[in-house]
Amino acid sequence: MLHLQLSTDPRWAEMAKKDLRALLIDHAWCEHKAASNAMSIIVRNPGLTDLVEALSRIAEEEMAHFGMVVQRIRERGWTLGPERKDSYVNELLTFVTKDGSGEVRLVDRLLFSAMIEARSCERFKMLSETATDPELRSFYRDLMESEAGHYATFIALARKHGPGVDVDARWKAFLTFEATVVGRYGINPEMHG
Repeated sequence: MLHLQLSTDPRWAEMAKKDLRALLIDHAWCEHKAASNAMSIIVRNPGLTDLVEALSRIAEEEMAHFGMVVQRIRERGWTLGPERKDSYVNELLTFVTKDGSGEVRLVDRLLFSAMIEARSCERFKMLSETATDPELRSFYRDLMESEAGHYATFIALARKHGPGVDVDARWKAFLTFEATVVGRYGINPEMHG
């Protein structure tokens, strides 16, 4: 379903298990950024009612996920800690069209969002299969399913609001670009690290 061209190296999950604190802190901030991203797309496209409604739900879910991750951090006696720069996401942003029609820019922003959800979904699946804590395995399984839904929503919105764009060709280009980017990551116990 996700069509990722390069799978995450399984060693990433082992690193994440060894530094759960770093993973959870980074994960919390990723959820916060995902909510902010959805809201940013809404702000730029307030007249697209279906998009506003769909992305409002996603933003709410992402903030709920943020709270759930913060709870798991607190339960382990840790604090949230500072947000860090997400180099993977910043590299993906370089592929997003900055000029061109509003339709092209919207499609690219939606596909960028779908790409992040797809990679997160893949990594949550890994965590759901490898975490030593049964509660975390279940938690990441639920998040994997949620991210898959978000991914599908972003793709569907791109197709609906990009009738003048070859969305499938652009998605394939995103997948190819992302494979070159993600190959440099998976070396830190962070969601995209």
